[in-house]
Amino acid sequence: MARDEGVAAAGAGGVAVPILALTLGHVFSNAVRTLPAVAADVLAADLNLSAEGLAAVTAVFPASFALAMVPTGVALDRYGVRRTALALLAVGAVGAVLAALAGGAAGMLLAQAVLGVGCSGMLMCPVTFAARALPLPRFALWSGIIQAFGNTGMLLSASPLALLVEWRGWQAGFWASAALAVLAWTAVALAVPEPPLPRSARRTVWQDAREVVTLARSPALRPLMVFAFASFAAVLGVRGLWGGPWLMEVKGLGRVEAGNLLLLCTAALTLGPALAGVVDRLLGRRAALMAGSHVLVALFILLMAAGGPGGPLASALGLPVLPPAFDGMLLALFGLTISFQVLIFPAARAMVPAEQTGRALSAINTSFFGGAAAMQAVSGVAAAFGGIAAALCSFAAALLLCSAGFLLLLRRKPPVAVAAR
Repeated sequence: MARDEGVAAAGAGGVAVPILALTLGHVFSNAVRTLPAVAADVLAADLNLSAEGLAAVTAVFPASFALAMVPTGVALDRYGVRRTALALLAVGAVGAVLAALAGGAAGMLLAQAVLGVGCSGMLMCPVTFAARALPLPRFALWSGIIQAFGNTGMLLSASPLALLVEWRGWQAGFWASAALAVLAWTAVALAVPEPPLPRSARRTVWQDAREVVTLARSPALRPLMVFAFASFAAVLGVRGLWGGPWLMEVKGLGRVEAGNLLLLCTAALTLGPALAGVVDRLLGRRAALMAGSHVLVALFILLMAAGGPGGPLASALGLPVLPPAFDGMLLALFGLTISFQVLIFPAARAMVPAEQTGRALSAINTSFFGGAAAMQAVSGVAAAFGGIAAALCSFAAALLLCSAGFLLLLRRKPPVAVAAR
């Protein structure tokens, strides 16, 4: 079982093409979930929502994503990557169409729920395929490549989709995302081999689902679950929702100019995972790199908020507000540094047998997106009381708290896979 899919792929000319075909789904997922960052104002106006209301509606995406992770993890180990990817991409395409057709808050809420389910395996499918097909050192490298390639979806939702939204409205952005899902489905159907069913029929689906929950609660994975809770929440909150409104409403930029600065962040998110893999191999201090990157990211967020109108940093420099170039620099540093979150995947993979890979990685992803859903709701409340700066700062607080919890749990029972190269 350990390498059924990898062996089949090798016969078709290697693992690179199937992995990249599967990663197109991750490109789609990143594009569709970060689209609100460049369309928040028109989305809120057309759907008759406040900023915090839009945050609550879009929080349904990571919430349904997190809920779908248990059955997704079971499906990856029970039915294989190809079948799971094709089913989820079809659901994702339907979700994007529902979003494009949404005429009100209820319609968009339904669309976000369907999109969350459809996107739930878009990272785990290529990661699980690679974990089964490759030895651990090569998997660590490929996990960075998968994340980097997948993050190009956020390149699409920066300047290109900002231009499309400006020209044809936010609906066009979701139609374009639906087309991307269809392209990814076609690539998977053509390039990814169909392996034998990887699990015995003697085990029930319920037993497999319970194992995902058991893995999530295990002492070995517990530090990683705490780390993950704030990690993707920060990406989705800063790049996916509040970054655009901050640049447009607080800093006074137009949609395309804001999209260009978000493009800097996305370019850094695309380069960062590969850099993280190289630094991890050179230094071999994975736990310190993971926690330290989160602390630095929290600092960058706090500095961005402090440079806003009347902020302490702007006031200390004798300026009413710091220029948007300052935010662009911090957003680029944010993207480069938060990318060290990718180190969680080789850490988790080293802790479980190959046949449990899909469930273990899905357990981690449940925390990624469960935290994103919770923090998106918290950020909406923070915005209602203190504006967009308060919403941004809520993610900085979560990063600091979860980094402290991660290190504390490692001190109690340090997992070898996190501490080692």
